[in-house]
Amino acid sequence: MSELALRVIVSIIAAPLALWIVLAGGAPLAALLAIVSAVGAWEFFRIARASGARPLDDVGIALAGLTPLAIHAHYLGVFSVKPALAALVVIGVMGATIWLRGVEGRPLGAAATTLFGVVYTAGMLGFGYAIRYHDTVAGYDVVGAKQLGVLGLAVAPGGVLLIFPLVLTWASDIGAYAVGRTIGGKKLIPSVSPGKTISGALGGLVASMLVAYAYGRGILAPVAHLGFTPAGALLFGAIISVAAQVGDLFESLLKREGGVKDSSRIIPGHGGVLDRFDSLIFVLPVAYLLLGWLPFPVFR
Repeated sequence: MSELALRVIVSIIAAPLALWIVLAGGAPLAALLAIVSAVGAWEFFRIARASGARPLDDVGIALAGLTPLAIHAHYLGVFSVKPALAALVVIGVMGATIWLRGVEGRPLGAAATTLFGVVYTAGMLGFGYAIRYHDTVAGYDVVGAKQLGVLGLAVAPGGVLLIFPLVLTWASDIGAYAVGRTIGGKKLIPSVSPGKTISGALGGLVASMLVAYAYGRGILAPVAHLGFTPAGALLFGAIISVAAQVGDLFESLLKREGGVKDSSRIIPGHGGVLDRFDSLIFVLPVAYLLLGWLPFPVFR
């Protein structure tokens, strides 16, 4: 089977499942983020080892998988995730290097790489859960939205809100690819990603802005009774596109240092988890902050 056929088949299967999980929220979303974070951390440590580092793989993978579950428990009120808890985790990792690496095992690099791997994967992807239950939609449950059945679910405002940055990321990627292939021209940063062009970057920016405006008017407002001002929607789309493209470039930079082509081959036809989620790692925390800063919502 060709690489393209594998990619299409996996996408056809994964896209509806991912949509259902995003709309469902709660435990299914936390479980998905936990799996993606743990696998992403494993890939990150694989790249780090290829570049000469010696992270605490097992410790980092476990922490990455547990982080989204802890966020879920926090939102359920089971316990409160506080800065002191994060500090305790950091202390635990640094302390573990004493016995697991020692003086000759490059303990500074091991601790730093391990902690960064957890933050880069689970720490950033965990904002997907926070967007699903953002303060903007805290007072609106599914009854407050139109009862539109999607894969057996009524559409909750939080689900529609989380889909927003996901759609913009895909729009930016597609716009950059289409314009870059069609127009070509000067390379953006050839030393990091030889295939990316300035025209493609601008194409992704414009595509994300247009989709942001259309999504705000066509979906956020009528389905979830949420929306941006026109200027806010365009600004949101532009910033998300920049974040997505920088996230993509950063993962390319990591792979360049490690001398690997793909973060792994775990997803047939698509490469690794980081290859698919590198943009979202930057987009989700940026989107979370923007949703609280920009003129939003204006349609009720």
